[in-house]
Amino acid sequence: MKHLSSLLFCLFLVSIGQAQEISPTVFAKWKKKVDPSVDRGLQYLARVQEKDGSYPGSYGNSCGIPALAGMAYLSRGHMATEGPYANSLNKIIDFLITRQNREGLYTGGQYGSGPMYGHNIATLFLSEVSGMVDPDRQKKINESLPRALALILRAQSVKKSSRHQGGWRYHPNSRDSDTSCSGWALMALRSAKLNGADVPDKSIEGAIKYLYGNFSEKNGHFGYSSPHNQKQSLTGMGLLCLELCGEHGKPSTIKAADYILQNFRALEGAQFEFYGNYYNAQAMFQIGGKYWETYADWMYETYLKKQKDDGSWYSREAGQVYGTAMMTLAFTVPYRQLPIYQRDETVDED
Repeated sequence: MKHLSSLLFCLFLVSIGQAQEISPTVFAKWKKKVDPSVDRGLQYLARVQEKDGSYPGSYGNSCGIPALAGMAYLSRGHMATEGPYANSLNKIIDFLITRQNREGLYTGGQYGSGPMYGHNIATLFLSEVSGMVDPDRQKKINESLPRALALILRAQSVKKSSRHQGGWRYHPNSRDSDTSCSGWALMALRSAKLNGADVPDKSIEGAIKYLYGNFSEKNGHFGYSSPHNQKQSLTGMGLLCLELCGEHGKPSTIKAADYILQNFRALEGAQFEFYGNYYNAQAMFQIGGKYWETYADWMYETYLKKQKDDGSWYSREAGQVYGTAMMTLAFTVPYRQLPIYQRDETVDED
């Protein structure tokens, strides 16, 4: 891992973060509301965190929810070495590392269908925070993260049918795949590769091929196990993954962005609403222009007023901690603090 270069890059992002936080277009009218809303959300996450770094509520003692909360802190520019959330971040790091088993899997606690989902998110978080921690924790991450990545690569290489090849499912030995679990795995690999890890190009290419197998060329949407199921909440996931892996400007990405632009308002109140909003926000920001401005205007108008008095947002699928972390990650897209979500800065140029 090129931790020094990662650290310098992240410190550079933090140093320019305030200047880049809000674009001069759609965000001019939202900044005064978004900043305190995000801060209240982070205060809620810190307040309810357990002593061991886990969280109460749905899946809070799995590895996925703490990792999402950790990324929420990072997305506002907070560090694990100083500042108001350093202790919260370090507790999350310690919690995840101590729950890695001999196979490299971040496991333990309450899971839904299987541990790979949380493992992928935990791997992504640890890759993003690597280079921004104290020397002792960095040493532990250096030992833990390669094993976690190796497990993701092994899980992808399990023999599967052509329809499922290249993707991931809920267990390391699963012989089928779904795009939701695969999206997190692909982002973890992409983050690690950007951070200097030895991730084979063929693994990224195989994952992209799998995602395209669940894409409707005609309509522009991605689905869960085919192009057509759960398309409302998963098209943003597919679009974001394509964007992060070098597919910007392709006909498929424009089609997916157009699909979201035409259908995103139906997400409010729908199943997997917070998940869909998180991915839509990240993906539309990558596309830029009218796509991001239209979506951002709706997102802030819709969800700022749904924040509870205690600073949280509630997701009916996975509770308040999950809802708060996912909404915070969506709101903070233009802050540009997480390296994995950086975009081409010429996107919005005429």
